[in-house]
Amino acid sequence: MRPILLQGHERSLTQIKFNKEGDLLFSCSKDHIINVWFSHNGERLGTYDGHNGTVWTVDVDAKSELLVSGSADNQLRLWSVATGKCLFVWEFPTAVKRVAFGEDDTKIVCITEQRMGHQCAIRVFDINREEPTRQSKEPLHMFNIIGSKATVCAFTYTPNVILTGHESGKVSLFDVRSGEEIENNERAHSDVVTDLQLCKDQTYFITSSKDKSARILDIRNLMPIKTYTTETPLNSAAIAPNRPYVLLGGGQDAMSVTTTSLRQGKFETRFWHRVFEEEVGRVKGHFGPINTIAVHPAGTCYASGGEDGFIRVHHFDESYLRAKPYGDLEIMD
Repeated sequence: MRPILLQGHERSLTQIKFNKEGDLLFSCSKDHIINVWFSHNGERLGTYDGHNGTVWTVDVDAKSELLVSGSADNQLRLWSVATGKCLFVWEFPTAVKRVAFGEDDTKIVCITEQRMGHQCAIRVFDINREEPTRQSKEPLHMFNIIGSKATVCAFTYTPNVILTGHESGKVSLFDVRSGEEIENNERAHSDVVTDLQLCKDQTYFITSSKDKSARILDIRNLMPIKTYTTETPLNSAAIAPNRPYVLLGGGQDAMSVTTTSLRQGKFETRFWHRVFEEEVGRVKGHFGPINTIAVHPAGTCYASGGEDGFIRVHHFDESYLRAKPYGDLEIMD
């Protein structure tokens, strides 16, 4: 699998995201810029310029019309995917750490940082798709997280219910209308939850953590279904559609990278068998920890973004797509 190397960022990557069709790949990093690329050949299509701080998070709607981004400049921005224009800016007292579109793309949820006397807050905004430049400054719902702050979030298939991962390793389900915690699993992880990605039908999801493990959990009761334990802190985890694999990325902390060789730092993307909980392969290439991983919605390729500022897009070989991990049984997600 010869990777396509995308060099469009000067600093480390924070999140990458495919659109629903998988033909576009969005990337954001600590250099204040959001880029969009063609996933099949790695050509850069354009740049979304406007943030004045690290862009922590990005998400795109199902029609690839609107893009939303959150940054350390305390702003949440709405962009037009096609023109690169910023359509609307929401201002907050602290940095925006995670954003996500809702199921029907009419709502967005965001997490703001706990800092300077401000509590970690979750806000849900209604999106006016008819006139994207005219949005309500006031959130539709807002509540503060009591206890351990939230680091990642996503909407679930249940209306008005969001899923959150926390600094303590807890995962929770919240009703956004009342701010009430419906369900939680305090012991999902023993350290910070660094990433959370839902499967296609949203019945389960994968989390990665600094406690060196990734887990697949049931969305109804938040109980672990599978656990993948590695020897390195994990920053991201993704589920490969149509194949029984999960992809894990991480590596030794960026601060101590200079003291170790590439092999000891363990900066590889790891492929684990989703069902048997066994590691089946690794892909090397990054010169620092892998911060974010995304898999093409059709499962034909994956991309990883690292602390080294590079994005590597790997298109799977024919042998990967032809392999029969279940024998002659064909399982489609």
